[in-house]
Amino acid sequence: MRLAFMGTPDFAVPALRALHQAGHDIVTVYSQPPRPAGRGKKLRPSPVQVAAEELGIPVRTPRSLRRDTAEHAYFRDLKLDVAVVAAYGLLLPVAMLDAPTRGCLNIHASLLPRWRGAAPIQAAILAGDRESGVTIMQMDAGLDTGPMLLRDHVALTDHTTATTLHDDLAAMGGRLIVDVLNRPACPGTPQPDTGVTHVQRLSREDGRIDWTRPATDIDRQVRALTPWPGTFTTLEGQVIKIGAVSPAPGTVHAAAGTVVDDHLLVACGGGTTLRITRLQRPGRGMMDAADFLRGQAIAPGTRFGVETPGD
Repeated sequence: MRLAFMGTPDFAVPALRALHQAGHDIVTVYSQPPRPAGRGKKLRPSPVQVAAEELGIPVRTPRSLRRDTAEHAYFRDLKLDVAVVAAYGLLLPVAMLDAPTRGCLNIHASLLPRWRGAAPIQAAILAGDRESGVTIMQMDAGLDTGPMLLRDHVALTDHTTATTLHDDLAAMGGRLIVDVLNRPACPGTPQPDTGVTHVQRLSREDGRIDWTRPATDIDRQVRALTPWPGTFTTLEGQVIKIGAVSPAPGTVHAAAGTVVDDHLLVACGGGTTLRITRLQRPGRGMMDAADFLRGQAIAPGTRFGVETPGD
């Protein structure tokens, strides 16, 4: 099948490789432009661009598509059977949605209509969902509103992290999109009107830990937002990144954020507690709590998250 692939981050790479391995004629790949990265701010191509170039597929990196009529015409003239979209990050105008014979298909990392939007993997963990999955959707002009062509699901546990779920769903997306393209074209199943939820783009501030919340909520926050955008708290005016925590049994009577033993057991909302197991201070790498404490002891009674002027 003659197709274009449109994606940007690591999540989209397994689908690109699966389509290539299945023998589809991927005539071009669209990805967001290279971004400054690292200390030198050198332009770095996206993971999808890197993978496409390794496969010998030409790559286009327009900054915007909405009013780029020349790009619309180029896309139309490709005479595509279908376009596959996976976490591309740019909205496709109707002129491009309608150009391929079978339209544009989206690999979305949730069980639609739950978690439409930009960060469905993180949203599912944050909300304590017990399952997630991938939906292959026929794209329309709405935001993740088109008919569903195929879905599969995966169970979420109290140990699921954004990294493990991302990898599971990325592989699932590659498998499902190849399956869909092997089937005859169909109109799909309209999404139900009930159960619709949306998630906005995440920001760094979403990672700030509020110790007045229950330990289970904070645990979900850390598992959902590590490694990106990351979770953090403050300690004596320093920002401390939190890489992993573990809810602990029992209750304590201490102000939220208070360290209650020598091994980073911290009081949370409702008398609950959790233990910080990985953390990072400024200028250092992420490390296990025992290694951290050898370099910087944190005494019982110390409080995380107590703001000081200038924080």
